[in-house]
Amino acid sequence: MKRFFLSSAAVALACGVAACASTGSGSGASQPTESETSVILQDPAGLWGSKEQGQPWLELSADGKVAGSDGCNRINGTWSGSEELEFGALASTKMYCEGVDDWLSRAATAKLEEGNKMLVLDANGEELGTLAYGGSNS
Repeated sequence: MKRFFLSSAAVALACGVAACASTGSGSGASQPTESETSVILQDPAGLWGSKEQGQPWLELSADGKVAGSDGCNRINGTWSGSEELEFGALASTKMYCEGVDDWLSRAATAKLEEGNKMLVLDANGEELGTLAYGGSNS
């Protein structure tokens, strides 16, 4: 009887672990629906990128302010627009961090693309990089 109980418990545990593993998307984030993408393109306020240490990110506030980081240096300034954004007077600290690319501090404009990506461009219109939508402001 004891052996039956232990075998049953082991099978139940294995099934539970398998069920949990199969419900994840693999990337930890779900893909936005078409209506969510449409809303983001109309109102881009929110987090773009990831606030994990060493990662570039921008947070666009509804009042036209932007704050962020290139992964090392803090970035502050203003933004305007909807699908095509303009950044005004971005200021950045100038610390040296080995292995961090400061591309985001050179942002002048950006274009929002389907699939919730922000294509960041410099003053000459050259592509600097992309940021994924990370969520709305809280």
